Amino acid sequence: MNSTLLTEDQQALVETTLDFAQDHLAPHALDWDRDKHFPVDVVRKAAGLGLGGVYVREESGGSGLTRSDGVLVFETLASGCPSLAGYLSIHNMVAWMIDRYGDDAQRERWLPRLCAMEDLASYCLTEPGAGSDAAALTSRAVRDGDGWVLTGVKQFISGAGASQLYVVMARTGGEGADGVSAFLVDKDDAGLSFGPNERKMGWNAQPTRQVVLDGVRLPADRLLGSEGEGFRIAMSGLNGGRLGIAACSLGGARSALDRSLAHLADRRAFGQRLLDAQALRFRLADMATELTAARALVQQAAQALDRGDPQAPYLCAMAKRFATDTGYSVADRALQLHGGYGYLSEYCIEKIVRDLRVHQILEGTNEIMRVIVARGLTEAFR
Repeated sequence: MNSTLLTEDQQALVETTLDFAQDHLAPHALDWDRDKHFPVDVVRKAAGLGLGGVYVREESGGSGLTRSDGVLVFETLASGCPSLAGYLSIHNMVAWMIDRYGDDAQRERWLPRLCAMEDLASYCLTEPGAGSDAAALTSRAVRDGDGWVLTGVKQFISGAGASQLYVVMARTGGEGADGVSAFLVDKDDAGLSFGPNERKMGWNAQPTRQVVLDGVRLPADRLLGSEGEGFRIAMSGLNGGRLGIAACSLGGARSALDRSLAHLADRRAFGQRLLDAQALRFRLADMATELTAARALVQQAAQALDRGDPQAPYLCAMAKRFATDTGYSVADRALQLHGGYGYLSEYCIEKIVRDLRVHQILEGTNEIMRVIVARGLTEAFR
């Protein structure tokens, strides 16, 4: 990360976040991954730095930071543990959605505890039969007097079981995106339960479970936004979420690159340091160049989102696709540069590779990102 391009406030933000990542995340990341342990107590410490409500307005209890600030935060957090940085990105996406689309009573009820991370939050869009085609979701919310009754199953939900609050998209009308509404579901609501923790390739330091809604009865004030607005709210949240995951890929990959530099400086072969071999130096140069290009694209998209540019969703999709593909590729090459040591868990490279792989899938697969980018490119020809 080029500190010369940052403002003084951003530089201070990065330094403070880096201290947290190195002191509280990095030393334990391998153990949490091995034990499949979600360190809620450590995650909550991030709230002391204002990282529980990064994009939430200050009057609602948040930090009021821009998306340009936020991508710096999540890249830096991911240098300590991409899995936990990814969860914090999702938590912040939900908090922003409530601040942006909730009414005064909803903001007053939920945001102080979310920003303090006394309560954690999860985002519930994907279903067993509705992933990339999210508008085809089948979970239903049926009116019951002044309230609603929700039934359905959500799949691959990060933080499920540990989170207190769930923003759930459910069908209140006909088929398609216009029939979807968003609801605020509390962990203690009767009829809410969770599947077993999924056994995963990576992201083991946070739980991933089904969220099961079996006749969950909600009062009218749990509707977020207006009826039929849920899909737009969900997609609006994902614009920022995609930038968060893109930034996490950059942070994890940068950590892998830094570890490769140190490893090659320490190892010798054929009478010289591996770091002095031109072929390996060229590989490192390519990795650093690609990460710098990806970071520039992420920042461009973040700035577009900050200023409300109509092209922001297109740029966010482009940045998410490029940064997550690049991050995974750089981490994979870092493993190769470590030789056999890269395959050993103690060197942490294989964990980074495993963690970053899912970034190409979540918050919209990279195939869907290509659909969004292509749609933006060809709009004038329709």
